[in-house]
Order: sequence, then C-alpha cells, then structure tokens
Amino acid sequence: MKIPFFKPLFVAGIAFTFAACGTTNPILISTPVENIDEIPLKVTPLTDIQLKNWGQYDLVTDTIPGMSINKAYSEIIKNKTGNQVIVAVLDSGVDITHEDLKSVVWVNRGEVANNGRDDDNNGYIDDVNGWNFLGDAVKENLEYTRIYKRLKSKYDGKPAGAISSGNRAEYDVYVSAKSEYEKEYNENVQNKTQYEQIKQQLTIAHKAVSAKLGKEDYTKKELAAMEATTQEMQQYKAMLAQIQNNVNENIPAALKELSEAIDYFTNRIDTHFNLNLDGRAIVGDNPYDITDNKYGNNKVSGPTKDKEDVKHGTHVAGIIAAKRGNNLGMDGVANNVKIMAIRAVPDGDEYDKDIALGIRYAVDNGAKVINTSFGKYFSPNPEFVIDALKYAASKDVLIVNAAGNEGLDLDTKMVYPNDQTPQNSTEIVNNVLTVGALNYEYGSGLVAGFSNFGKSNVDVFAPGTKIWSTTPNNTYEYLQGTSMAAPAVAGVAAVIRSYYPKLTAAQVKQIIMNSGVSTKASVVVSENTLNKKFTDLSVSGKMVNLYNALILAEKESK
Repeated sequence: MKIPFFKPLFVAGIAFTFAACGTTNPILISTPVENIDEIPLKVTPLTDIQLKNWGQYDLVTDTIPGMSINKAYSEIIKNKTGNQVIVAVLDSGVDITHEDLKSVVWVNRGEVANNGRDDDNNGYIDDVNGWNFLGDAVKENLEYTRIYKRLKSKYDGKPAGAISSGNRAEYDVYVSAKSEYEKEYNENVQNKTQYEQIKQQLTIAHKAVSAKLGKEDYTKKELAAMEATTQEMQQYKAMLAQIQNNVNENIPAALKELSEAIDYFTNRIDTHFNLNLDGRAIVGDNPYDITDNKYGNNKVSGPTKDKEDVKHGTHVAGIIAAKRGNNLGMDGVANNVKIMAIRAVPDGDEYDKDIALGIRYAVDNGAKVINTSFGKYFSPNPEFVIDALKYAASKDVLIVNAAGNEGLDLDTKMVYPNDQTPQNSTEIVNNVLTVGALNYEYGSGLVAGFSNFGKSNVDVFAPGTKIWSTTPNNTYEYLQGTSMAAPAVAGVAAVIRSYYPKLTAAQVKQIIMNSGVSTKASVVVSENTLNKKFTDLSVSGKMVNLYNALILAEKESK
C-alpha cells in the first residue's frame, strides 16, 4: 500500500513543570497544547509556503493543525543536546545522494567501502549505507496474484468438497486470493478503458475548441463566453466545462493527468496482475525460505536509472530527517538522525522474508526506530515478520507502521504487517505504532479519505495529505498516504529517543499516544462517507504532537 483536518484537540494531562533531563539548561516550563476545540481555527486557504510545511505548524500559534514541530524546536529543544539516533527506512530504496539527505545518511563505520569483504562480520558485504534485499528486482506481482499463480494448478476447478482437511486452510486462502485477483484485475482493465475513452473524446473536443478560440490554455470564462452554434460544438463545450470544473481548468494539464492515469493502470495490469511475470527470478533466492538469506546487494538506491523506483523511500526519508535549517527544499521532523536505507519493497507487494530480514538487519546494526510504510492484505509467511517484530521488541527498537490507504476499518480487515493476532486482536508486541493519515481541512474533513482506521488496530493519526518532501535527483514533490503519516511519527519518535535515551521503545510509543491532541468532532471516514467520532478511529483517539510528547517525555524520564 503506497499512495485532509480538523477542529481538535484535548491533551491528556495538565501543564507540567520539569527540569531539563541530563543537562544544565534552565528549568523547562511548558504548557501542553490542549482544548483546541475551544479556540478559533484558520478558515482561509493555506498559502504555498504553509502547505509545504503544514505538518510542522501549531494550532495555537499558527492556527494550522500540524504536529507543533517548530514550536517544539523553538521552545523546548533549542538549548538541549541530544544523542544521535539511527532510523531505518524499510522501503523502496533511498536516493542517498540527494542534496537534502546526503548529510544524514547512515554510514557503517565497521565496513570498508567496495573492498568485496564483510569487514564487520555482520553477514553483508560492503553494506556501507544499508542493504538492498531486492537485488536488481524492481517489478513484482501483488501478493494475492502470487498466491493465485502458485496454487492455480493445484486447486483450480476443484470443488470445496473434494479438498482434504489437511489442505483446507490453503485452499481457502487460494479461493480468497483468486476472488481478489479477478475483482481487482477486471476493475483495472475497466478503469484503463474508461480513461482511454475519455482522453480520446477530450482530445477531439479540445482540438476543436482550441482552433475556434485560437489558444490551448483557455480559461473557464473564455470557454463559457464561446459561441457554440452546432450540436457537436455544444457537446464539446459541455464536456470541456465539466473537466475544467472537476479536474483541471487547464485542459492540456488535464490531458496529461489522464495520460498518467492510463499509464498507472497499464503498469498495474502488466506487472501487479501479470501471471507470467517472475519478478523474483533475478534475485536468485527462494523467497519462502527464511534460512536462504545470502542474497541482495549494497545498492540501496536501487538498480535502475529510473529514480521513480525509489521515489517513495526517498520521500519517506525526507519527512523523517531532511537536514533542518540548510535553506534547501524542506526540513525533516528530526535532527540528530542518521537514515539507514533498507530496500525491501518493490513495485508490487513486498515478500514477508525480505521484511523480516530487513527488520533484523536494522536491529542488528543499531537502528532504534524503523519506519515501515507498506502493507498488504495477504501474507503467506506472517510468522517470519512476527518473529522479527518480537526480535525488535527484545532489542528495544520501535517500529512505526503505516495503517494503509483503502479507507478500511482494520478491526474488521486484517492487514500485514500487524502486531495483533487475527483471532482476538490481542497485541503480540508492545513496540509497534500504527499510524493513520490526517488531512489539512478543518471540521468533518479531519481524516484523509483514503486512510484506514481502527479502534484496536490503529494507534494514532498524523499529517498524511499533500506532504512536501524529497524526491530523487534533488527534487521535491507532494505525495500523500499513510506512508507519509508514518515517517512523520517516526521522526517524532527519533526526537524523543535522541533527547530522552533512557526511555524504552514501549515507553516512547505510549508517550506519543498519550500526549497527542484530540477533538470531540465527528468526521467523514473513507470513500463510504461514514460519520464517526474522531476519538473512535484509533486506540488513542489522538493526533501526534511533538511539543506535547517532549513535555510528557520529560516527566516520564524522571
């Protein structure tokens, strides 16, 4: 799973007065952000600068519902000296040469670069900045496609009554995977066809109207004023007006968006649903054997020159740790951070083995926070990942996980990775923090329409709509998804672990949850437009707030 807000907030606890931990700084006197439902909020549109930084703003000071990052740095962190924290980005890869990231990339000091030897004896040769568990693989099926493909010859056409009890569980998974595959494949084919038809019709209409108006970038006003004397021209005018009002006033830009959508569905059909694709062949391992672990390479930026392949991971890394205060594209949430790049998520669904080994690699090489902005709804080997989560918990490592982007209630739909059992939602480990996405719109639009939620399976919410961050080749873009919300929280966790290193991963998780801000308002959830209380959408019922988290961390560290 890779892809706005609110009138909020009430914070657990009252004002705290604490001495700075482990420093000779003046006594810290801070009042948590709270009772925001009672103050007037910003109702005017955000400026371009505000939109690019909205996740860092504070409701009280700026009337913008961010995580109070700037306020935390100016009022709490400014006179403190923290410890360096390694944050692992388990993702599609990271452009480690990016101007805003190269100074914060983790370097394995125990490894001599490019000498072909495993100098630190950690099992990985020349892993200077992390490890690439995908090798040269890029394109992959979705997990239910792989399951359907793998079991098709064994079960296709067989009635349920002919299946032995020993194969029943596997057969049921096959039936479910086949059903999901057929539904999603057909929807993507239909969407591609529909968009192609719309583009064809729009191109014809635009060509005719452009010729009549003598320009291609005509405005709504100019189109409305154009005289249409034939039925055909009237139809063109009506269609173009509809596109201008609902998609983009600039028709050439709308045509470009249509082309991008067509390319998106074409790519999914050719890769995610392609039963003849063997994306793993180039890696050379058995992806279902956890003991077959000598594979991959040290190319954490991926194997291709097409940097689109590592856009997701680069964007995530920037949200966490893009160098603060260097007057480049943006500021990450955390300072004192080094990003360990672990490539394990292809264009398609990740393999359980890669994720499990990626988590173990991060833990064994010093990461104290791991960001996991991915997920899927089928998992052949969930035990691989569960064991890795337990291992991370035993080593005091916090994992910050994206909730997913399908607008689903995760209390009724199992997603992987997951720190709870599917049978009774019992928490398996206490070091996983699952994050939903918020929007920057107020009132009922608080929760991003795409965000998954769940009173038992989502812990907190954080900014995830239209997030400006680093993208490959020294560029910056807006992306959105719970994939963007999770690294915002990973950054908060890293700040806490930097300035309060004695706090455990479990304590940091609880501090982030308990210190958040909330609202009594009802919000629209998912594309089904369900109305729910914001407090019922997650375990904490809150939005992450760094300023409040540092105040509570000060108290808990005593």
